[in-house]
Amino acid sequence: MTSALEVMQPARPQALSDLMGDLEADDRGTSLWRGAFIRLRRNPSAIVGAAIVLVFVLISIFAPLLAPYRQASTEWIDQVTPSSVPGPSADHLLGLDPFGSDLFTQLIYGARASLIIGVVSTALGLVGGAVLGTLAGGLGGWVDTLVMRIVDILLSIPSLLLAVSIAAVLGQRPSAIMIAIGAAQVPIFARLLRGSMLAQRNQDYVLASRSLGLKRHSIILGHVLPNSLGPVIVQATLTLATAIIEVAALSYLGLGAPDPATAEWGRMLVKAQDRLQSDPHLALLPGICIAITALGFTLFGEALREALDPKSRR
Repeated sequence: MTSALEVMQPARPQALSDLMGDLEADDRGTSLWRGAFIRLRRNPSAIVGAAIVLVFVLISIFAPLLAPYRQASTEWIDQVTPSSVPGPSADHLLGLDPFGSDLFTQLIYGARASLIIGVVSTALGLVGGAVLGTLAGGLGGWVDTLVMRIVDILLSIPSLLLAVSIAAVLGQRPSAIMIAIGAAQVPIFARLLRGSMLAQRNQDYVLASRSLGLKRHSIILGHVLPNSLGPVIVQATLTLATAIIEVAALSYLGLGAPDPATAEWGRMLVKAQDRLQSDPHLALLPGICIAITALGFTLFGEALREALDPKSRR
């Protein structure tokens, strides 16, 4: 039975009803990460960067299924001469490399090596930087001073030089490269997290937590730290691109895996420099792979930074 109020109330136009519905939805608000996701979907750079990263990850995961031959196989070494290597053919899509391995297979497995080393090294740098940044930004006082002086010393050394020094001391193995690159990234994450936590410590919710009698470590770990991780996560996506380039640089300097036939883009560049005149594609192809992958992480990281930055919201 229709109430008298419904009979007396005039029907609203459809456009006005839709507008009121949108206003009611806006009143409910959205979370920071949901709002960032909505803005990322409207950003062409974010879509392109995410697509490049997704393709890179899928190639790395399904490398054994995509590669036509075994990794670092040298069964065609008899076809390689000191002056040239066989080019593309029906059996080898991109030809062979100087070690008699299928070049297409090496590029695919090189994506896996670059991704694993880049992700693990960035994770190590993120964890180490988070520990130092939390100590400095959460405790303050002499702890902050001590930690920041250590960070300043690390920042005074160029990151690549620091990575080269650590890798040279630890030896030629993948774990050494991961630790070297991760250690070079620690001061960046530490300083960024400290600054973000210092900004959060002056917020009203921290004062309210203190008024409720929460302990200091509970406030720092349960409230300040989670609200300070946004910029650090964005920096991690940008650092991944740098890590992949540094992996290639260390391999280029001869600090990578000891096996010269190992599928890794930087090492492929090293072994191709002697054949730039006769076979330039041996250096061009892995160089393009490194550039495209780094571009993908950079585009996505910059778009994520803009989506999470209140000043950049549109």
